[in-house]
Parts: sequence; structure tokens; C-alpha cells
Amino acid sequence: MSIPGPHPGPDSGPHPGPDHEQGLRLTPFRGLRYVAARVGSLAAVTSPPYDVVVRPDGQRHLETADPYNVVRLILPDAETPEARHGKAARTLAEWRDKGVLAADRDPALYVYEQRDGDHLQRGVIGALRLTPPEDGVVLPHEDVMPGPVADRAALMRATRANLEPLLLAYRDGDVTAALIEHTAGTREPLLDTTTEDGVAHRLWSLTDPTEVAAIGADLAGRQALIADGHHRWATYRRLQAGHPPGTGWDYGLVLLVDTSRHPLRVRAIHRVLQRLPLDRALKAARPFFRVRELPGHPLDTALGALAGAADAGNAFLLAGDSGLYLLDRPDPGALDRCVPADRPAQWRRLDATVLHTLLLDQVWRIPDSPDDIRYIHAADDAVEQALRHGGTAVLMHPVREHVVRDLARQGVMMPRKSTSFGPKPASGLVMRSLDLD
Repeated sequence: MSIPGPHPGPDSGPHPGPDHEQGLRLTPFRGLRYVAARVGSLAAVTSPPYDVVVRPDGQRHLETADPYNVVRLILPDAETPEARHGKAARTLAEWRDKGVLAADRDPALYVYEQRDGDHLQRGVIGALRLTPPEDGVVLPHEDVMPGPVADRAALMRATRANLEPLLLAYRDGDVTAALIEHTAGTREPLLDTTTEDGVAHRLWSLTDPTEVAAIGADLAGRQALIADGHHRWATYRRLQAGHPPGTGWDYGLVLLVDTSRHPLRVRAIHRVLQRLPLDRALKAARPFFRVRELPGHPLDTALGALAGAADAGNAFLLAGDSGLYLLDRPDPGALDRCVPADRPAQWRRLDATVLHTLLLDQVWRIPDSPDDIRYIHAADDAVEQALRHGGTAVLMHPVREHVVRDLARQGVMMPRKSTSFGPKPASGLVMRSLDLD
């Protein structure tokens, strides 16, 4: 195919950004992939990203779907963290020895397609050169917690592998887009499978040096937003800092999606307050919010009411054993007292900001610990967990992507788990072993 010349695009234009020496540097790698003949099906060995799996039910479901499901690597089951990480390393080595997993012969970039009904997403998977935050190449937008970072770091160190790619969003890469579309339209995929959620996945390899170089030139000088995988990105940076320069730890596995061509879906991440009964949550919140019961409303209808209320200001949907309740119209005086004034107005207006600074910290006095707050991506799962524990589900309305990007470019971190971008790459389709670098 004819490869067009690089196009600067808005992400290397008027706003501050990386120069061409510091920009996105995506490198081919020898992908470690399942051998189709050795597993029940490629769909049965995949998993959502580790932090999306609802445990323990979802984890058990994946483990029983196929004895080689990747969840046994990304969420190994054992009594202690050390035992879990050691078990994952042994399992990975065993599967490679048995030929369940095998490395591709040549280093490649991988074109990855997901199709969910009418929604099509295509991007490119590679090993991305890690750069310091001050270079402005990769833009985080959420804070991370040290516990999950330490856990993922120990797992990657034990397995010497990046087991699942994180998701990065960039814009207006004309050359890369042309190569992705040409590949998907003319070449046979390495794999083609549909997972049980109905999403179709296809993967191709790009090994031609001319094509790989063209993508490299196109991405130079661009910046990307972390859409999903903040803890894994922080893990990559920690592992890089713990090793001498010039090793495989200078790179991390990513999926880059051009959102000017394939806009991501932005969804909320909900909270389940396991130790706070709904009646107590409502009683404490009434002095600060308008509280309305939604009797007889199905969950989808109640979420529609939340969306309508969120257009006018901060709003939350609370669910538990006594039904569904809409909280909106927060007291302006309480917001002024509780929300830090030294942040941009966009940050101060975020629902997640108001939830954490006002409701969780001041009204409910709930610590942000795994024993007290669970972060759940699906609203129905959050409600089910609240009912199971006799707690309260706090259902959120999603933030728009441009707000996330604007804050990230200002270096302003949103409260953690503020957004859920997707579709997320399925874990288990291609992995990166540092032993193959």
C-alpha cells in the first residue's frame, strides 16, 4: 500500500506537548499467545482486565471456563501475595513448556479490532517506551493507590511479563490509521473469536520494517491519554526505576487507539459501601442534598433519571435494600466548605470530587479502603453487591472525554476510578514476556 506522510494533528499542535524525540515510541515485540489447538477455545481463555473481574464469582466463572484461562495468571489464587505471585510465575512457565502458550517467531506490532454490535474499535498493540511524567508524552488523569501498584509490580516481577495491555487514547494519526484499516481490510487475522459478552475480537501482526517505521514516525511527537490502566502504568514506571537503563523494563505493553476515528465509550465506575446501610446513608445525606425515592423504577429508568439530574449539576443514585434514591442539588455552602478551592473549576464540579470530598469524607466518614469501598464497573453488579452485603451502592454518571483530557493536560489528577473508558482490550489475546526481548 502507499503510506501517506506524517500529519501533525492537534496533539502535536498548539498546546504544549512532547517533541519528536520524546513522543510516543512504539516498539515491536514477540507476542506470547495461546496455541488454539491446545485450548478449548480462544474465547474461553480470555478475561476482562484484572480490575474489572468481579470477585469472587466472576473469577470462579473464568477459572471454570477453561483450565488455561488467563485469569489464573492475572489473578492467581493463593493464601498470601508471595504465594500468588509465585504461583502465577510457575503457571506461566508450565503453560509455555506444555505448548499452551507460544511466542511468535518475529517481533511485531499487532493490529487489534473489537466489534460490539455497531461499535467498532481498532488500534495497535506494542511495547511503548516509558518516559518521565514531565515529558508530557503519556497523560494520566487519575490518582493511584500504592497497594495495587505494589501488587501488580510484584506479579510482573515474578512472571517477567506484561500480561495485559493498558489502553491509551491519542488523536489524528493518519499514517497509523491507514495501515490499521488496510491490514484489517486485506489480510487474514492471526485470530478471530467472539467472547461470551458478544464482543468479536480480531488480531493481526505487522512485521514489515517499512510499515513499522511508518507507524513510529507517525506517532513521534504525539501524546496519549491513559484511558484504562493507571495502576499498571504506575507499575511500569516503578519497575523501570528499579532496573538499570537499557533493559526490557524500559517498555510496557499498551493498546493505542486513535479516538478521532474510533471514539471510546466513557462510562462511570460505581462505588459499593459495604458497611454503610442505605437507611443510614440517606439520613446522613438529607441535610446536604435533595433526596427523592424512585419507587417501582427499573434500574435502567432510574439511571435515566440520574442522567437528567446530572445535566443540571452533581447527582448520584443510591441503591440498597430499601430501593433506589436520587440525590441531587447539593448545598452550595457545603460544597464551598468541603471542596478544595485551589483546583480548576472543572475539577471542583466533578461528581467524583463531590462524592469523595463531601459525602465520603465529611458526611459518611468512609475511609477509601478495600474493606469499606468496592469499585464496580457495571451498575447491576454494584446493586447486587450492595444487597448482598447490606450496604449502599452509589451509582455515578460518566464524565465526558474532553473534560478528562483537559484536566490531564493541566496536570490535574481526578479522584481515582472516576472514569471507565472502553471497550477495554481483552486479556489473554497477546502478552509480552521480557525473556523474549
